[in-house]
Amino acid sequence: MYCTIRALVARNEKQINILKNALAIQLCNQTYQTAIGQMDLSTSAIAVDEIYRESANKINKTADFIILEDIDLLCKRGRLTEAVGTLHHLNPADLKVRFDVYSCLLQCCVQMKSLPEGKRVHSHIIKMNFSPGIVLGNNLMNMYAKCGRLVDAQLVFDRMPLKNMCSWNTTLAGYAKSGNLEYAMELFDKMPEQDAVSWTVIIASYRQHGYYKEALHLYEQMLEAGTMPNQFTFTSVLSACTSLAVLEQGKRVHGQIVKLGLCPYVAVGNALVSLYAKCGSIEEARCMFDKMPVRNVYSWNTLIGTYTQSGDLHYARALFDKMPARDVVSWNSMISGYSQHGFDEEGIQLFVEMQQDGMKPDLFTFTSVITACGNIESLKQGKKIHAHVVRTGLEMDGTVGNALVSMYAKCGNTDDAHFVFEKMPELNVVSWTAMIAGYVKCGNIEHARQLFERMPERDVVSWTSMIVGYSQHGDNKEVLQLFEEMLLSGPKPNNFTFACVLSVFASIAAIENGKQVHAHTIKVGFDSYTSVGNSLITMYAKCGNIEDACKVFKHMPEQDAVSWTAIIAGTAQHGFGKEALQLFDKMLWVGMKPDSITFLGVLMACTHAGLVDEGRHYFISMSQDHYITPKVSHYACMVDLLGRAGCLEEAEDMINKMQVEPDACVWGALLGSCRIHGNMALAKRAAEKLLMLEPENAGAYSLLANIYASFGKWDDVAKVRKMMKDRGVKKDPGCSWIEIKNKVHVFGVEDGRHPQTQEIYAMLEKLSQQIREEGYVPNMKFVLHDIEEERKEQILCHHSEKLAIAFGLINTPHGTTLRIIKNLRACGDCHNATKFISKVVGREIIVRDANRFHHFRGGSCSCGDYW
Repeated sequence: MYCTIRALVARNEKQINILKNALAIQLCNQTYQTAIGQMDLSTSAIAVDEIYRESANKINKTADFIILEDIDLLCKRGRLTEAVGTLHHLNPADLKVRFDVYSCLLQCCVQMKSLPEGKRVHSHIIKMNFSPGIVLGNNLMNMYAKCGRLVDAQLVFDRMPLKNMCSWNTTLAGYAKSGNLEYAMELFDKMPEQDAVSWTVIIASYRQHGYYKEALHLYEQMLEAGTMPNQFTFTSVLSACTSLAVLEQGKRVHGQIVKLGLCPYVAVGNALVSLYAKCGSIEEARCMFDKMPVRNVYSWNTLIGTYTQSGDLHYARALFDKMPARDVVSWNSMISGYSQHGFDEEGIQLFVEMQQDGMKPDLFTFTSVITACGNIESLKQGKKIHAHVVRTGLEMDGTVGNALVSMYAKCGNTDDAHFVFEKMPELNVVSWTAMIAGYVKCGNIEHARQLFERMPERDVVSWTSMIVGYSQHGDNKEVLQLFEEMLLSGPKPNNFTFACVLSVFASIAAIENGKQVHAHTIKVGFDSYTSVGNSLITMYAKCGNIEDACKVFKHMPEQDAVSWTAIIAGTAQHGFGKEALQLFDKMLWVGMKPDSITFLGVLMACTHAGLVDEGRHYFISMSQDHYITPKVSHYACMVDLLGRAGCLEEAEDMINKMQVEPDACVWGALLGSCRIHGNMALAKRAAEKLLMLEPENAGAYSLLANIYASFGKWDDVAKVRKMMKDRGVKKDPGCSWIEIKNKVHVFGVEDGRHPQTQEIYAMLEKLSQQIREEGYVPNMKFVLHDIEEERKEQILCHHSEKLAIAFGLINTPHGTTLRIIKNLRACGDCHNATKFISKVVGREIIVRDANRFHHFRGGSCSCGDYW
C-alpha cells in the first residue's frame, strides 16, 4: 500500500493532489494535511519528498497501531490464523509495535493451545532477526510450556542471555504442571532465588498430583525461608489440609491468613469454607461463609454441598433459595442431595423447576434425576426424562446410559433396560452390573447368570450383585458356591460381599462357616467396617452364640443405629429381655436415635421376657417421645405380649382400636395366645379373621386344630383338617437340623433316612431312660392325634429336635455346645425333655425355633418356661 502511494509523488499539481487525497483519505494524517495545504505549484520536488518522508513515518506508525488493534480483535474472535497472517504488514523499524504484536499473538496461542501458530510467530521473530529480550522470551517459553512442548520451552530458556524471576517461574510451572515433579524440584533448587510465586507453583503442583503431605512440608519450608505466602499459596495449602482432613493444621493456616489480612479474597474464603465443611465442622464453615465480604457461586455451592452431604436438606434448600445467582452445579447439588437421602420426588420436582428457570441440565443432572426415578420406580417420569436426554444428544454417554439401564431395571422393565444396554456404544462393568441387578430384581436369575458369565471383566460389585441375587431368592447353595469361586479366582470380596454371605450363614445357622468368614474379614481388614460388624452380630445371634455377638459389638470401632438394633434384637431373641432393655437405655444415653426397627426389638424383648408393664411403657414412648408412628408389626408384638401374659381382652381391645388395619400376624399372635390359655371362643373369632385375610395360611388351621385337640374335640379337629384338604392347604412338616463339621444334617418326625439312624434311636432310648429317672414325664397333650397313648409316647420321643440332639451327642466331643434349629415353634414336651437332657449329659443345648432361642443348661431354660 505504501509503495503504491510513494509512486504517486510528482511535481505537477495533479500528482500532488492525488498524493494529498490518497494519504488524507486513507490515514487522515492531520500533520500531512497542514503541510500540503501550504504547497503551491512552485514547490520543489525536494520539498515534496521531505513532506512525504515526515508524513510517511507518522502514517506507518499509525498504520502499525491499527494493525495491532486488528490483530487483537482477530484474536478475541478466535481467528488466530488470520491474525498471525498480518505479521508481514508490520514496519520492521518500529520495535515497540512489533514487540506488542508478538506478545499479543503469543498470548492468544496460549489461550487457544495452538502450537502451530505459536511456532509461526517464533519463526517470524527469528526471520526478522528480532532480539526477543526477557519479556518476549518468557512469553515464548510460556507458549511452548502451555502447549505441551517443554523441550522447546527449555531450549528458549537455555538460549536466553538474561533471565529474570519470571523466566525461572515460567519454566518451573511448565514442568510442575506436566507432572515432572522430580525435575521441577531440581530446577526449583537451582534457582538463584525463590519468590512467593516460585514457592506457590511448587506447592500447588505437589497438591494437584496428590502429594498433600509433601505440599504442606514445602509450605513449612517456605515460611522458614522467610518468604511471605500470598492468597494463591494459601488456596493450595488449605486444599491440601482439606484432602488430608487435618483440621488443626488447617486452623493454624487460617490464623496466618488472618494475620496477613488475606481473608477478604474470595478464593481464600472458599478454601476455608471447604476445609471446615469437609472436616465435619459445619458450623465453622457456615461462620466463615457468613464473614466473607464477597461471595461467588462457588462459595454458595460449597456450603450447599456440605449440608446436602450431611443430610440437612432443609438448610441446604434454604441456602439454595437465597442464592443471588445459580449455575448448573448449584442445581445438581440439591437434586443429587435429595436423591441420595431418599427424597427422590423432591429431586424430580426440582429438576422441573430447573428447566422452568432456563438452566440447561448436564450429564450429572440427568444421572441424578434418572437415579431418583429408579429409586421410586417411577417408570412414567423416567421415560419422560429419557426422551429429554435423547433430545439433548446425551443418550450415548456412558454415565447416563448406566443410569437409564438401572432405572428401567429397578422399575421392572427389563426389556427397555436391555434395549438401552444393547444400544450403548461402550459397556463398562457398571453397565453389566446394572443389567444383572435388573434381572435379579425381576426374579430372572438365569438371565442374570448368563450375563454374568458373558462379562468380559468382572469386578467385586458384579460378583456381589450375583451373590445377593441368589441370596434374595433363597438359593443359599449357589451363594456359597459362588463365594468360594470368588475367593479362588475372583477379586477380593468387599464389605458388602461379606455382609451378604454372613446373612446366608445366619439364615441357615451355619456357625462354623460363619466363623471362617469372620476370620477372613479379620485377615483382609474388613472386620472394622460397620456393615460387616452388624452382619457378624446378626450371624452370631441367629446361630445361637449371643456371647460372641456381644463381643463383636463391644469391639466395633464405630457403632451405628443398625449395630444397636442388631444387638438389642439378638439379646431379645435369646430371652435376655432385661439386658436388651438396658442396651436400649444405653443407646439413648450415647445419643443414638432409635428407629421403628429398634422399637420392634425392644417390644420383642418385653414379649419374650413377659415384661408387660415395660412393654406398655415403650409402646407409648415410641410415639410420644420419639415421634415414631407404630406399624402393624409393633401392634403384633404388643398383642403377643399381652396375650401370652393372659391379658386376652386387652389384646383384643388393642386390635379393635388399631390405627392401621390388622394383618395376619396380629390375628395369628392372638390365636397363638388363645392356644396357650385355652380360650376357644376367642380362638374361633381370631381364626375366622385370620383365614379371611389368608385362606391358605396353614399355621392358622394348625393352631385351631391344636386348640380343639387340647380340649379333646376330635370331630372339630377332623373338620379343620378336611377344610385344609378341600382348600388344598398343606402344612409344612416340622423339621430340625444341626451343623457338624461344616455339614448340615436335617431330621423330620420319626425320620429313618439318616445313615446313623440305628445309633440315633439307640441314643434316644438311652436318654429316655435317664431323664425318666430324673423325673421327666411325657406330656401326651402335645400329640395332636386321636391314637393310643403308647403310640403318642413313641411319637413324642421321636420328634425332630430330639433326633437332632441325639445325633449331636453321638458326633461331638463331651462338653461341646449343641445348636439345634427348628422351623416351627418348639412343643412343650420337647422343651421339657431338653431341660432334663441338658442336665443328664452335662451340656448346653441351644435351640432356635420359629420365634426365639432357648438356652438349656443344667436342667433349666433361659426363657424361664415363658415362651
